[in-house]
Amino acid sequence: MAELKLAPIYVPKTSEVLADQLRRQILGGAVGPGSSLPAERDLVTQTGLSRGSVREALRILEAEGLVSTRPGRQGGSVARQPGDDSLARSVSLFVHGRGISLISLLQTREAVEPSLAQLAAQNRTDAELQELVEITQRVEDAFADAPLYLAANVEWHCAIANASHNELLRAFMIAISTMVYKASAIENFATDDVRTVVIKAHRRILAAIIAQDGEAARRRMARHLAALTEAMKAFPHAPLVID
Repeated sequence: MAELKLAPIYVPKTSEVLADQLRRQILGGAVGPGSSLPAERDLVTQTGLSRGSVREALRILEAEGLVSTRPGRQGGSVARQPGDDSLARSVSLFVHGRGISLISLLQTREAVEPSLAQLAAQNRTDAELQELVEITQRVEDAFADAPLYLAANVEWHCAIANASHNELLRAFMIAISTMVYKASAIENFATDDVRTVVIKAHRRILAAIIAQDGEAARRRMARHLAALTEAMKAFPHAPLVID
């Protein structure tokens, strides 16, 4: 007689089952952003679960950015549309939990940002172009103030992502923007010479976006980031992992 073999059976927690049901309704549009979820006591009555399981399910959704909770007698749980902060939080946890290297971040930028520059040249609106021109000027005006310059520089890259009109790539760029700032703010790296080279690269990329020349924008951004990666590799104080 053949031996019966059974695979391990996973029985999810009741809070996870409820969180999944509510998640599907929020993401599916049955519960729109800003709409109130049933009160805890009503969820307990409807599902037959304990108050503890209901609260845990709501905490799961709140951690995912799908629910916000208002305290007090008039409070409750309100559905939210997933925002940039949700992706940023997940990416940050992954990066720091896995000890992702600084070079990996730079290589990721090399893979993503040239495409963003190309899409920005092809898709930008006049208003987005004007914003990019103004941020370019802010970067140059902040030349002598390193922290202000570095913050404006990250803002410039995010503005290009916004002008790409690719929502997923834009959200990813926003998600890594804090890490991009920290990487560029390494002590003694952003020297006057480095800042001068960056400003010249920005002008060339901006010119391609103004001309709506997607291929030139892609090529110039790729060259700019490749040079940054090589400079960072040669920098003696570059950290091995992202702080």
